[in-house]
Amino acid sequence: MVFAVQLVIPQRNRSIGTVDAIAFIGVIGFAIARWIPIAMIIPFWGCGFRKLTGIPCPGCGLTRVADRFAHFNVLGAFKANPLGTVAAALFASAIIGSAVHLAFRVPMPELVLNDKEWARVRWGAVFLFAANYAWVIFAYTTLHWR
Repeated sequence: MVFAVQLVIPQRNRSIGTVDAIAFIGVIGFAIARWIPIAMIIPFWGCGFRKLTGIPCPGCGLTRVADRFAHFNVLGAFKANPLGTVAAALFASAIIGSAVHLAFRVPMPELVLNDKEWARVRWGAVFLFAANYAWVIFAYTTLHWR
């Protein structure tokens, strides 16, 4: 099995790219999660799917993940939704990487995958999504984690 994954490192620059856009979204999201209690302000906030069926939806816990991660409670965020915590950590990494990239003109590496590798990434994402959803259902119904 041969992998053709390429990591391309461009010249030093301050050009805005995908990671910088993700970092910008992450900064806004973490700032809102840190200082604005959305779930307490909006009266209808909550999972309608869980209210109707008693089973959590795949996104159940993501508000708690953002809130807990923004308050540096990583274990609490992981209990709310493991894959959401990984996503929050990736947003935090993008924020740090973008800050270094824009402040010091450090080049942002680009990952280049062929079609077969992208297919593996997609199947891996589907598997992680299904495993995370199974865990969320188990944790919410059996362990009563919230």
